[in-house]
Amino acid sequence: MLDVRIENARIIDGSGKPAYTGNLGVSGEKLVMPVGGEEAKLVIDANSRYVCPGFIDAHSHGDLILGSESSRLFKTTQGITTEVIGQCGLSIAPVNPLYLNELQRLLSLGTSVFPDDMQNWSTFERYLKYADRQPKTANAMMYIGHCSLRMAVMGMDNRAATEDELDRMKSLLCDAMEHGAAGFSTGLIYAPSCYASREEITELARVIHPYDGVYATHLRDESSDIARAVKEAIETGRKAGVRVCISHHKVSGSANWGLQKVTLRLIEEARDEGINVFYDQYPYLCGMTHLNACIPPWHFDGGYEALTKRLKDPGFRASLRREMEDPKTKYSNNYLNSGGWAGVTLASAPATPNAEGKSVIDYAEAVGRDPFDAFFDIMIANGCECNAIYDSMCEEDVCEIALGERCIVGTDGCTRSWEEKGHPRASGAFPHAISYFVKEKGLLSLEDMIRKMTGLSADFLAIRNKGYLREGYDADMVIFDFDRLKDTSTYVNSNSLSEGIDYVFTGGQAVYRNKQFTGVFPGKMIRHNA
Repeated sequence: MLDVRIENARIIDGSGKPAYTGNLGVSGEKLVMPVGGEEAKLVIDANSRYVCPGFIDAHSHGDLILGSESSRLFKTTQGITTEVIGQCGLSIAPVNPLYLNELQRLLSLGTSVFPDDMQNWSTFERYLKYADRQPKTANAMMYIGHCSLRMAVMGMDNRAATEDELDRMKSLLCDAMEHGAAGFSTGLIYAPSCYASREEITELARVIHPYDGVYATHLRDESSDIARAVKEAIETGRKAGVRVCISHHKVSGSANWGLQKVTLRLIEEARDEGINVFYDQYPYLCGMTHLNACIPPWHFDGGYEALTKRLKDPGFRASLRREMEDPKTKYSNNYLNSGGWAGVTLASAPATPNAEGKSVIDYAEAVGRDPFDAFFDIMIANGCECNAIYDSMCEEDVCEIALGERCIVGTDGCTRSWEEKGHPRASGAFPHAISYFVKEKGLLSLEDMIRKMTGLSADFLAIRNKGYLREGYDADMVIFDFDRLKDTSTYVNSNSLSEGIDYVFTGGQAVYRNKQFTGVFPGKMIRHNA
């Protein structure tokens, strides 16, 4: 007897092939295909709704709130059944208790609450013992972040690692790979990752080569110098012999729009050379990260507390303003890339809630301050721990990037809490990708869009037994009504349930049905190469 039989379904199998009408079944955690009229404990009449593999979030920061109700709301309600966490160099492990406070401030982009047990996560294995116990409706596999590795060994120091320090980082990373980490990520605009040389990154990437790990990188620059940054990522892949994923690929700043034509050509040339380079994308024109990302990263030497103190000095503020306003200052300048303060909107600023939802310039007018002074004041009040949305991309670029053969889908969701303001990608990226690229723009067929969200992601990321509706594969599925499918999250109301997703199955169990959780938690921590 089957556990579940789904009848009269329009099946999209994740391969890109045209949908077909048929039935499928679930036995335990696995798919059974095809099926006829076998007896089943639960029979679902799909009534011509689509059934596809569960969505794979190729770029998630979900390790920061793993197991929480907010985590389940952000992921499962948009059809995600597997997420790849620990991105942008910002993994929640490993931890050195000496630098725990500073690491938590860095990770505050994605959470305001940290488990007491975090101080014990000196290795990835110790973190897994915690993560395995958390109630999950989606699966997760994790990268080890370079910021976290560097902080575990040398804090926030702005200098080259010594040979001994590099060996210690390599040892921590090797141990993590032995216990099932999926690879290594960098956030090369964030301190302390940005303090590392190319050689340090390459040496660490070599550690993951024997494990077929992925090197995922938030580039050193996503604006005027993006071509050089992509070349650096490709060179790391070439020298280390590893797969490369360019994180949330985009081109920021109106002066740089169109440069994706160069970066996409570089990626194709690397593929032709035999270097496996791909990229993830969230389907929006605005990005989101720390508000402090407007500041050149070298000012974080010494940590958040030291920078907060310096921001109180009028002389430092004046000097910093000159740096930020000068396009020749070499860093990923989110202030200029957004066209100035009118394009920077406060998302989460707990100590200054009256600023949330306003652009910096609108907030400055409301409080009668110069916009730069208002920015500095917000930073001081929040200890440099607040988030912002940056209006920096154009539709033509986003669409061309989405059409690329090496493109898969991620949320990059900074999912602090369902009650906080954030970015709509956190709760709506996958339905939005279908609504935007398929329904509205007609750029991709539904089958091709689903492929980027499922089978292609599983192939590039080497996630076994997922991403396809095939005999013996894991029974991770989404049942949705295409006509009703719609993301409802917006920049004003960022956290909202999508319409049209009627069932989500993880590991053969229905975890979500008709906008309600069922109360089962079959999600697992995936061990790479296990």
